[in-house]
Amino acid sequence: MRVLNLCAAALLAGLAACTPGPNYSPRDNVSLPPDSVQGAGDPTRSAILNAAYAFGTPSSLAGRPAEAAVAVAQLDYLASEITFGPRWREFDPTVGLLLQRARQEVRNYVGVSQDAAPQVVIDAFYTTSRALRANDTAAAERILAPPVVPNARLTLGHLTAMPLLPIANQATARAAQELDRMGRIDGRGRGGGGGGGGRS
Repeated sequence: MRVLNLCAAALLAGLAACTPGPNYSPRDNVSLPPDSVQGAGDPTRSAILNAAYAFGTPSSLAGRPAEAAVAVAQLDYLASEITFGPRWREFDPTVGLLLQRARQEVRNYVGVSQDAAPQVVIDAFYTTSRALRANDTAAAERILAPPVVPNARLTLGHLTAMPLLPIANQATARAAQELDRMGRIDGRGRGGGGGGGGRS
């Protein structure tokens, strides 16, 4: 009987570890597209590091709207994934809260509806990035459509000249620091294993 009780306790603990937080909504079940990372790299780890660099050095995005669109998509993804993804439970919870505030800040700047589902935004901005890389601005404007983006031309203009957005800078830097901290604790990097976006 004692063995059965221990097994039941272990099973419940395992289920709890895989259960999203109390504010989780199905709309926070997000993933990145297959081309979000090259090779066999970890998409979420790559998103953290790239977003931290992009929002920490916005001058690197000047005149590069395709890269800025990716950074916007990555931050929108991280705000849900880091906050609710079971894989990131050991992160300082304040990082997830900061990322959600950063998502509001970035959406306000680029002109994205605060009501838009995260996955819709992620998909739209990655697709926009592909169109811009192909020099197809008309396609990018069609992709950035209402109600997610009320004014596509305004959004593209803002992607071309991204300023320093302080909350996004702070949030993504904190996420990178937590990734490094967890890497030093487990000796291999929190995001260094297999897997990628979405629920674990």
